[in-house]
Amino acid sequence: MMRSDDGGKRPTNLTLTVKTLEMAKELGINISQTVDVLLTEEVKRLYWEKWREDNRGAMEAYNEFVRREGLPLAKYRTFGKGLGDGRQKD
Repeated sequence: MMRSDDGGKRPTNLTLTVKTLEMAKELGINISQTVDVLLTEEVKRLYWEKWREDNRGAMEAYNEFVRREGLPLAKYRTFGKGLGDGRQKD
């Protein structure tokens, strides 16, 4: 997964709406920095959305295991004992 501080920068051409660009400049907005931050957030969001979809089967299988068998090592927990072991009650 990429980080926003992972090093270099590269010049990029963007096509932006003229009015929005003019207003941003009037407001003193650093366009490069703003686009970089917002694009980084969107890339992270889409990355994790894809990760969840790609791993949905494994997560569902694990959740089913816990419903059926309980939490692994639950008997060794020193906290939340009153919450049970995660097994689904029939």
